[in-house]
Amino acid sequence: MDVAQLRAFLAVAEELHFGRAAERLHIAQPPLSRMIRQLERGVGAQLFDRTTRRVSLTAQGAALVEPARAVLAALDAARLAVRSAGEGEVGTVRISFTGPSTQHLISRLARAVRNRHPGIDLVLQSHTYGAEAVGLILAGRLDLALLMTPGPPPGMAARPMRRGRFVVVLPDSHPLAGRAELAMAELAEEPWVAFPPSAGSVLREEFVRLAADRGFVPRIVQEAPDTWSKIALVASGVGITLNTDLALDAMGRDGIVVVPLADDVEASPTQLVWREADPNPALRRVLALSADLADPAAAAPRDR
Repeated sequence: MDVAQLRAFLAVAEELHFGRAAERLHIAQPPLSRMIRQLERGVGAQLFDRTTRRVSLTAQGAALVEPARAVLAALDAARLAVRSAGEGEVGTVRISFTGPSTQHLISRLARAVRNRHPGIDLVLQSHTYGAEAVGLILAGRLDLALLMTPGPPPGMAARPMRRGRFVVVLPDSHPLAGRAELAMAELAEEPWVAFPPSAGSVLREEFVRLAADRGFVPRIVQEAPDTWSKIALVASGVGITLNTDLALDAMGRDGIVVVPLADDVEASPTQLVWREADPNPALRRVLALSADLADPAAAAPRDR
């Protein structure tokens, strides 16, 4: 049996009239009759009792009605799935986010995808450092990443989403905790908590470069694997740290004080990055939604 025969069979089974079934299928009656005979030969059973006055289903014909409907429904669903995937309405997009500075954005993007494109499965993965996420994107194991970066890595495209300001995080008992702002040069003798140099953290690189521009090498007394650990070490009095206000906005502040950095320098923006030549249609849908969530000011440094 083939699809055309099943459609012909259902038309006759539902109309119980060859003439009306032929009109419904937009074909002549003789070709319809031939398809029914071919189907009957294929299944090895008579499907209709035909007289000059009426058409009725045999027991075998009645038994075929629901399976035929199920086959055609499955075929239609398969066609719809293929078309929807091609249009990006269904599919999977794997996205990484790094640290507390991206939590607000990732939740807004996930909510937008769920509301606008429920057929897209947005798979969230957390990675501590942006370099790790970039490597996974280039290897084809991720589609998108939200991370702090000055610009798109080679072979990738980027969309600035938010831009934070540098802040100094101090223990609440620190002598400088009451200041309205702090200059980096004032902190040359302070003990620092930082990410390890091997992690490929943009924040670590910008911190070290900022200190060097102010004429000192920071005295790093302890390294920490993530922002939460850094803040916990600061709260315990181990040292101070540099971060952005975006990260601290998403965290509790027990035991710490956050003071804006006075230096006229911008932190790298939080950007959405992806493979420039990625053909995934669902990715294009997610990128279109992300444009509505981007802060226009993130694309250019702020005026201080």
